[in-house]
Amino acid sequence: MNAVVKVNAHESSGDIVIDVQDLTKRFGTKTVVDHFSMQVRRGQIYGFLGPNGSGKTTTIRMLCGLLTPDEGRGTCLGYDILTESTKIKREVGYMTQKFSLYEDLSIAENLDFVGRMYDVPNRKQLVDSTLERLGLTGRRTQLAGTLSGGWKQRLALAACLLHDPKLLLLDEPTAGVDPGARRDFWDHIHRLADEGMTVLVSTHYMDEAERCHELAYIAYGKLLARGTGAEVIARAGLTTWEITGANLSAVGRSLEGAPGVEMLVPFGTALHVSGTDAAALRASVDKAASPAHAKAREVPTGLEDVFIHLMRGAVDPSAKTEKA
Repeated sequence: MNAVVKVNAHESSGDIVIDVQDLTKRFGTKTVVDHFSMQVRRGQIYGFLGPNGSGKTTTIRMLCGLLTPDEGRGTCLGYDILTESTKIKREVGYMTQKFSLYEDLSIAENLDFVGRMYDVPNRKQLVDSTLERLGLTGRRTQLAGTLSGGWKQRLALAACLLHDPKLLLLDEPTAGVDPGARRDFWDHIHRLADEGMTVLVSTHYMDEAERCHELAYIAYGKLLARGTGAEVIARAGLTTWEITGANLSAVGRSLEGAPGVEMLVPFGTALHVSGTDAAALRASVDKAASPAHAKAREVPTGLEDVFIHLMRGAVDPSAKTEKA
């Protein structure tokens, strides 16, 4: 599972923005990232998924030079992650989960401060064009602390883009943001990718995962699955049934521990029942649904079904849930 993805013959090495092998990071006796390998191509939106404590944030910080791995090697933007972290930092835009700009400065003042930090040329013009690009011109004098979550998010993205990075690392950037602002944010991300920007984003939202070109699912520091959304679903080998009706509680109880039933999850007014033994699963679903006059139909397995299945099969070596 941790083997490095091989580059196809038609892909040049210049297409690879991130290429790391066996990254490992420990804090005390806890291994937070355990021999993680990945490749990300230029212009790709690569989704990082996994529960809190899975190692997503730690991995992102190793990639952008904020943390040094205890083991492993690789490159980011062509620079060695072990010896050239300073060069990586200047060409990466890193958006943290928590808003990290100054709330007592205006939008324009925050961007001007970031421009000074990176010593960007033509700073005033660049701030103006960035405000225009992200739709912030009309709010340029508004204090950052008075912005809603969606506008803070847009300001944070503007700050990440000010120094014209080649790679964006976004750590759960839409946490706590309303659906409309999340959609606007992802529209910006896809426009950036179309322009050649490479984006690595961690998220808990399945609709956002589906908008990524490729995905990696991590639990307890280990890579469990990766590929396009369709590839991840296909490799899971799950069959899924949806059961609806008035007696779902009774149906659910009768399915617990039944042959072929590996996962039983309420989805709104329905039950999703999944397993890898399709024949045994169908027999158990029919046996449980018929007496209760419930309706059962086979449905396409979704990413959420797969990730719940992966998580339930993962083993926490430390039995702790602290965030990495």
